Amino acid sequence: MQVTENPEKNRQATTFVIIVSILITCYLTANAMAVKLINVKGITIFDAGTIIFPITYMLGDVLTEIWGFKTAKKVIWLTFLCEIIFTFFTWIGTFLPYPEETTTQAIAYETVFGIVPRITLASLIAFLCGELINSWSFEAIKKKTKGKWFGIRAIGSSIFGYTIDTTLFVLIAFYGTVPHHDLFTMIVIQIIVKLALESFFATPFAYAFTQKFLQKLK
Repeated sequence: MQVTENPEKNRQATTFVIIVSILITCYLTANAMAVKLINVKGITIFDAGTIIFPITYMLGDVLTEIWGFKTAKKVIWLTFLCEIIFTFFTWIGTFLPYPEETTTQAIAYETVFGIVPRITLASLIAFLCGELINSWSFEAIKKKTKGKWFGIRAIGSSIFGYTIDTTLFVLIAFYGTVPHHDLFTMIVIQIIVKLALESFFATPFAYAFTQKFLQKLK
């Protein structure tokens, strides 16, 4: 038995699938990039995944704005599951035999994905706490503002989310591997960089998209 096609519902479903797919892809990419630390003048300031991670929060805001917190929460748990699958199989790959002529590639693979489990554990805990707090606070502020001031809601909720997410991630992922003063620097700078990227790039796009999408529903 085939589901009856409904062009309008199909467009909404397609949009939803695209947003969820991009969110999950950006999250997995951010975790893979997180193994590389950015160092400026001898000070470790943040991991490379920082430059793409704000997109996940932006898309989380879009999901919460259009489909609500309950739906956004389901997507967050789906992302959690996808990361577990990604980590498990890339970790399994480090134990598989390889031809001698590919030793250089194999060592590089093991170097990257051999330390991903710790980063993934940090990211999973931080992502769940941070993203859930971000979506929940976004919804709470929306009720207080009666659906107005999207930008303030997005940035306000992200301040809570990023603070929790970044602090947990940096401490769990890098404690004991970088100096303590660098940990503090990483936390502060990552929060600032993430907020700046979201404020100037992600939030304007999210606002424009949600307004256009919601207008079509009217």
